[in-house]
Amino acid sequence: MLTNDQLAQWDRENFFHPSTHLGQFARGDAPQRIMTGGEGATVVDRDGNRLLDGFAGLYCVNVGYGRTEIAEAISKQAHELAYYHAYAGHGTETAITLAKMVLDRAPDHMSKVYFGLGGSDANETNVKLIWYYNNILGRPEKKKIIGRQRGYHGSGLISGSLTALKLFHAKFDLPLDRILHTEAPYFYRRPDTDMSEADFTAWLLSELESLIEREGPDTIAAFIGEPILGTGGIVPPPAGYWDGVQKILNKHDILLVADEVVTGFGRMGTMFGSDHYGLKPDFMTIAKGLTSAYAPLSGSIVSDRVWDVLTRGTDENGVFGHGWTYSAHPIGAAAGVANLELIDKLGLVENARDTGAYLVGAMRDAVGGHKNVGEVRGDGMLCAVELVEDRDARRFFDPAGATCPKVVGAMARRGVIARAMPQSDIIGFAPPLCLTREEADKLVAATAESLAEVLG
Repeated sequence: MLTNDQLAQWDRENFFHPSTHLGQFARGDAPQRIMTGGEGATVVDRDGNRLLDGFAGLYCVNVGYGRTEIAEAISKQAHELAYYHAYAGHGTETAITLAKMVLDRAPDHMSKVYFGLGGSDANETNVKLIWYYNNILGRPEKKKIIGRQRGYHGSGLISGSLTALKLFHAKFDLPLDRILHTEAPYFYRRPDTDMSEADFTAWLLSELESLIEREGPDTIAAFIGEPILGTGGIVPPPAGYWDGVQKILNKHDILLVADEVVTGFGRMGTMFGSDHYGLKPDFMTIAKGLTSAYAPLSGSIVSDRVWDVLTRGTDENGVFGHGWTYSAHPIGAAAGVANLELIDKLGLVENARDTGAYLVGAMRDAVGGHKNVGEVRGDGMLCAVELVEDRDARRFFDPAGATCPKVVGAMARRGVIARAMPQSDIIGFAPPLCLTREEADKLVAATAESLAEVLG
């Protein structure tokens, strides 16, 4: 126990944690959990507590914990060649193989994949490519990017600007210019409760069209969106939304970036969210499920039409001046190859579809009628429970975000990890794609019991 106590002290004294209340944590006033192991959908902390991970780390451990196949692939690669760069036409067997595997799974019109390390840097890459693309086409004014309120696209300068959650902007001097935001496709929080779903979709499309007209279509380069809103609340789009958005973008020659960091590689019960919702993107952002987080790796997948312009750009201007030292890192690529093989071998895309639907349905049956539950929603292996002070009046808790952590804390005491989503009182679930129905029942039971404990 002495070692553990010392480790806890070192943690508070030395470790700068992301997305953490720094003062409370350093003083010992915030929770601390040190993880040591895991298997399947379960993780273990240093005190031996076993917890069902209802959020797959951060939506990312798609194949589950303890997969020796991926660990062995990483070890084999590290022993053979731990690193070589990808600059100037250099490659490694694993990176080349993984690129082929990704493109084999992507929509047919996608052409090449550029590998980075995380979703944030992939979206930084996407924006640089978009600006380069328009410069090569002689359109220097066509540079603005439209994101959406409550969208999440990373924590960098550009990716953090594309994100539209207050937590990621406050005191960081974000968003930067050239970044715009339109309304979130969030039917439960529609501005007028008399709107039907069709009315709401029409309003969203009208707002997008109006923004483009105000700014000038010749200044708008791209639109970025998650196929299903993730960190902003796990919100499936209303019917007709993506079809309508794409018609507007095509009309104004605006590129579409599908941020598939959460939805890629099976989480929607399809290989990509673009498959599930009928998107035909010009760029796809991938990370998390690419390696199931066994090693850092991300990707920017570009379409045929974008690639044609990029190659023209280098013919006219020389070497393409973008890259990271760790682009296409062979250890990350080895993890990716083994991970994608496991997803296929274990039938995890199909399990996400079937067990995910079971989880959402069971959650709706168990807690959908609770006096403080405004909505239970989800799609694929994603589920959310939105808490409200008054469900009949659709009145939200004030201050927002103070109630949900109490419920999530009560769930942890019952051996279940869920996520208190930011800027709201929403309980989020994104479990590993290997989740069983019995484990789904445990998530549901812990939610119901914790709601009863905290809210009656």
